[in-house]
Amino acid sequence: MYPLLETINSPADLRLLPRAQLKTLADELRNYVLHSVSQTGGHLSSNLGTVELTVALHYVFNTPDDRLVWDVGHQTYPHKILTGRRERMGSLRQLGGLSGFPRRDESEYDTFGTAHSSTSISAALGMAMAAKQKGEDRHAVAIIGDGAMSAGMAFEALNNAGVCDCNLLVVLNDNDMSISPPVGALNRYLAQLMSGQFYASAKNVGKQVLKVAPPLFELAKRLETHAKGMVVPATLFENFGFNYIGPIDGHDLESLIPTLENIKHLKGPQFLHVVTKKGQGYKLAEADPVAYHGPGKFDPAMGLQKSTAPAKQTFTQVFGHWLCDMAEKDSRLVGITPAMREGSGMVEFHQRFPERYFDVGIAEQHAVTFAAGMACEGLKPVVAIYSTFLQRAYDQLIHDVALQNLPVVFALDRAGLVGADGATHAGAYDIAYLRCIPNMSVACPADENECRMLLSSAYEQNHPVAVRYPRGAGAGVATQANLDALPFGKGEMRRQGAGIAILAFGTLLYPALQAAEKLGATVVNMRWAKPLDLDLLAQVAASHDALVTVEEGAVMGGAGSAVVEALAQAGISKPSLQLGLRDEFTEHGDPARLLAQQGLDAAGIEQAISVRFASMLAAARSAKPTLKSVG
Repeated sequence: MYPLLETINSPADLRLLPRAQLKTLADELRNYVLHSVSQTGGHLSSNLGTVELTVALHYVFNTPDDRLVWDVGHQTYPHKILTGRRERMGSLRQLGGLSGFPRRDESEYDTFGTAHSSTSISAALGMAMAAKQKGEDRHAVAIIGDGAMSAGMAFEALNNAGVCDCNLLVVLNDNDMSISPPVGALNRYLAQLMSGQFYASAKNVGKQVLKVAPPLFELAKRLETHAKGMVVPATLFENFGFNYIGPIDGHDLESLIPTLENIKHLKGPQFLHVVTKKGQGYKLAEADPVAYHGPGKFDPAMGLQKSTAPAKQTFTQVFGHWLCDMAEKDSRLVGITPAMREGSGMVEFHQRFPERYFDVGIAEQHAVTFAAGMACEGLKPVVAIYSTFLQRAYDQLIHDVALQNLPVVFALDRAGLVGADGATHAGAYDIAYLRCIPNMSVACPADENECRMLLSSAYEQNHPVAVRYPRGAGAGVATQANLDALPFGKGEMRRQGAGIAILAFGTLLYPALQAAEKLGATVVNMRWAKPLDLDLLAQVAASHDALVTVEEGAVMGGAGSAVVEALAQAGISKPSLQLGLRDEFTEHGDPARLLAQQGLDAAGIEQAISVRFASMLAAARSAKPTLKSVG
C-alpha cells in the first residue's frame, strides 16, 4: 500500500527523491496517517492538514541539524513517520509506546518537547540565538497554528525575535482561513517573488540609496507597506521586524518547496504564512474537523459511528448540564473558556446563552483576569479550564483573583491522570498549587452527583473556589435534577471501621472503599482539600490508630500534606501514610493501568496500607471489631 513511503526511514532518504515523486509520497503519507490513527485513536484532523508542509520542511531543511519546533505538537504524526518511527505508530499513545507529542528523549528530530500551545517561537528563537552565539550555521523553524497565535506568549516571542539578528523562520499554519485572502496562482507567484534573492537584494539596495534622503526613505517604506498590504496581510508581522511572505497554499508542494528554498537563503527573521485545511484528503474529517480532532478507533470507510450502548455520563457532561441549569436560575452567571468549548462541555451553554458565553482563545492568563474584571462588576464568572492549562495563569490567579478575593468559580476538568495525552496534560498539581493561595478553596467531588452539588457549593461562595474533577466517567452515580449544594468545607463518614482510617479526596473514594472492606478500615469522604473539615479530622484522629490519605494528585504538597500539617497544628501525633501521584512525570497509557502503576487502585491501596501498618492490622483482626457501613 505504501511502496514509496516504505523506502523513507529518515529525512535523508526523503531528500534523495526527485521533486516529482513528492506528491506521491504525500498521498501515501496521508493514507498511512489515516489508517494508523484509525487503529490507535489520536489526533487526526490536524495531522491530515500538515502532510505536505511536513514533507516540504524536511525536504528543504537539513534536519535534524536544522531545528524544527512544532507548536502544540499534536500535528506531528507525519513528522514522526518520516523520522524513523513509522513502524512504531501502532503503539501511539499507549503505555510504553510513542507519545502523541514531540519528545526530546524519543528522537533527535524532536528538538523541543511541546503539548501546550504558543511556545514554539520562543523555543526556536532560543535555538537560533544559541546557534549564533556558538558560531554554528543552522536554521531554526517554528511551526505555529493560527489558534496558538492568540496567546500572548507568541507575541512576546515575535516582539523579541524582530530585533534579533538570527536565522529564524516562523511558519504560520493557518487552517481556519479566517485571516487569509483567497489562495491561488497570483499569491503563489507573489510569495515566491518576495522570498527570492532578487527581491531581497533590490529592497536592500533601495534602502541604501534612499537613506541618504531620509524623507524619501520614509515615503518609500510607507509605499512598500501599503503595496504589499493590498495583496498580503503583511503589516502586523513586518512591524514586528519580520519579512512577511505569503499566504501560500500549504497543500501545494510546487508552491511550498520553491518558497522554502528561497527563504533558506535569506538572513534575519522570516515569516511564512501557509494556508492548510484540517482533515485534508479525508472528506469526513474535512466536513467535521472538530469531531475528527481526537477520535478513538474507527473504520475509515465508515467514519465515526455513534455507539448504541448506553454510556456513562462524564464529569464534563455533568459540568455542562449544571452550567446551563445554574444560568437559567441566575442571570449573573457568565461562562468563560480559553478555546475549549467542546472539551469543557460548553456547547449547549453556548447555544442557549450566547450572550453570556465567552471564548477568549488560547489565552489562559487573559481568561482569568477577564473573569476577575467581570466579577468586580457583580457578575458570577465560571471559568471552565483544564487543570494543566490553569498552570499557565498562576500569577493572574493569585494577584488578580485571590488577592482581591473575587467570587470566580474554576471548573477544573482533567484533574488527575489523563491517559493517552500523558504527562503534559495530566492535572497532577492543582491541589498543591491552589491550596497555598489565601482566599482560595478546593473541592474534590467523589462522583458525578457530588460534582454537581459541589459546583453549586462553589457558586454560592463569595470568594474564589476551584472544583476539580477527572476526565471521563466516574462511578456512574446518577445526578439529581435540583441545584442543591453540599455544606461548604464539610466531609462525611462513608464506612465505619477500626484501627485505620482512610481519608479519600475525590474519585479515589471508591477504590478506597474496596480496599477498606478487606482491611476493616474506616473510610472518610473528605470532599474538600481546602478548607479541611477540621472537626471531622479531629474526631477520626481521636478514634483511630493511624490515618491514610488518598488522592489523585501530586502527593508532595497535596491534600495528604494538608492533613499532616493540620494534625501537627492541632498537636495531634498519629502514624500516617500519604498515597498519591509520586514525584515523577506519569507517562501516557490506559488510565486504569497508570493508576495501578501508581498504586492508586483498590489493590494498590490495600497493599500499601498492609505493608505500612502490618502489625496494627494484625492486632485489629485479632480483636474482631464489629463493622458497619455508613451512608
